[in-house]
Amino acid sequence: MSHKIVAIIGGAVAGSEAAGRLAEKGIHSVVFEQNSLPYGKLEFGLPKWHARLRDRQEELVDKKLDNPYVQFVPNTRLGRDFQITELLKDWPFSAILLALGAWRDRPLPVEGINDYIDKGLLYMTEVTNWFNQCHDPNYSGPNYIMPYKNVLVIGGGLASIDMIKIVALRQVVQRLYDFGIDADVLQLERKGIFQALKEFGLTFERLNIEPPKLIVRRSVEELPLTVLPENPTQEQLEKAAETRRKLIEKLKEKFPFELVERHHLKDMIVKDGQLRGLIFVEKGKQEKIVSIETELVISAIGSIPEPLPGIPMKGEIYDVEDPQTGKIRGLERVFALGNAVTGKGNIRQSMLHSKQVTEFIVDEYLSVDSDDYARLFEERSKLADRRVDALLQKLEDQPQVTDRQLRQIKDEVKRLQEKVGYDGHYRQWIKRHLPARLEHLKGKE
Repeated sequence: MSHKIVAIIGGAVAGSEAAGRLAEKGIHSVVFEQNSLPYGKLEFGLPKWHARLRDRQEELVDKKLDNPYVQFVPNTRLGRDFQITELLKDWPFSAILLALGAWRDRPLPVEGINDYIDKGLLYMTEVTNWFNQCHDPNYSGPNYIMPYKNVLVIGGGLASIDMIKIVALRQVVQRLYDFGIDADVLQLERKGIFQALKEFGLTFERLNIEPPKLIVRRSVEELPLTVLPENPTQEQLEKAAETRRKLIEKLKEKFPFELVERHHLKDMIVKDGQLRGLIFVEKGKQEKIVSIETELVISAIGSIPEPLPGIPMKGEIYDVEDPQTGKIRGLERVFALGNAVTGKGNIRQSMLHSKQVTEFIVDEYLSVDSDDYARLFEERSKLADRRVDALLQKLEDQPQVTDRQLRQIKDEVKRLQEKVGYDGHYRQWIKRHLPARLEHLKGKE
């Protein structure tokens, strides 16, 4: 008897969607996940105040991966524990799907600036990961203290909006501790900092905190806060610009920050081995050079796929020769899903290229509430469906595996599972490895 069996690298939104769709067709898959949990940026990149949305989306992932046609292999990383060449040579998979997402922070465009990581410079992935877990008694990663002045966030997309909120929330939580107040960051986020302080009998001015600066390349009217139709009318453009202004005003009503528009990063200022300032070109009627002092810079300009041995790149994304199926150039049976194919973009552009897209990384879009995030996740699933449909058609041309080869793969999978202590009981594994939830520690659901 012959079978189809597919390797899926990455278990989050795109990977789990592919595994679920393949299972519906009676096709086996093996999901290799680099972390203990398969959730990707649902867990580590979506700020923890979106707890309900996070839990709802993670349950969807669980339903797709907890399936007899799906073998889950956690804590196993492509490029560390095995190479793509090994999968192609030693494993008789019908196809290999790369659903890796984008985990590498896009570097700031100043030569040598990364020499100052942890010396006045941080990137959003580490900061968000810390913020999401710092309440956990078992957390053992890096800890960060937010300075009370001269904090700069560089961005313009959803990640930078989230980051400016994280900075402001942590500044206030730290300062309230000095007042003997153990503040609940979830309540601060929900009520807004100004209202929460009022209930404590305090004002923001009394905290002696300088609001962080969000520095963007565009004007507020040009920020990608709304989705425009193709070939928008002048009326639609004007309405979108007004909506963007109102959205920023709404954010400022709840969270203290300063928006610095039309600033293009040019250079850095270093003193005593620390990053102490940034130099910008301010665009306007006349360009001028502006320097801004800083005690901390947080870069939130997006994420890109991590380069891996044996996988060709084209710029910041993987080199794809067939945009419909995501086939990787020069590698038979290897296909890419999600941002590894598309790179950065916005919702409208991704819809126009829906045959190329399965997963949107939330960092690429601006939003302020869970409903907006939920719509993005819903769209991601729809587009994943379309990509998997194309892949299913392509699988018709891919090699079958025999009973013996299927057993060979399952035996090797079991060996890898045992190596990382996974006993095959998916739900039990997930329950054991879920981190402590702040809402549970605070006694809230």
